[in-house]
Amino acid sequence: MIQLDYKSSKPIYEQIIEQMKYNVMKKYLSPGDAIPSVRKLALDLKVTPGTVAKAYQELERQGVIETIRGKGTFIASKIEIKQDEDKINMIRKQMSSSHILELKMMGYGMKEILDMVKDLYSDICVE
Repeated sequence: MIQLDYKSSKPIYEQIIEQMKYNVMKKYLSPGDAIPSVRKLALDLKVTPGTVAKAYQELERQGVIETIRGKGTFIASKIEIKQDEDKINMIRKQMSSSHILELKMMGYGMKEILDMVKDLYSDICVE
């Protein structure tokens, strides 16, 4: 379900968050599905329970998962899609400063870059 890149500069807890969201977007995980406990996932991934707990806390804060005392942790029954202005600004900055600049320097035009973004979107999102 989750594969970590231990050589990545991205923190492990962020990789867990990203992959959990990816699994939900691809419909590999559906609302109400149980997910492993913090300890179980930490053992499976060979990371500390604190790392998984940090990821789960953020996923719960974002409304992706919910914990029911005595029963476990589940994909939220209703995942609310909402905009986060700070995150949007961060993503815009990353896109404009590095990836798009590199593509432009390699000779890609606006249409080709937009087509690439559309392809990436369809690879991730199931509509």
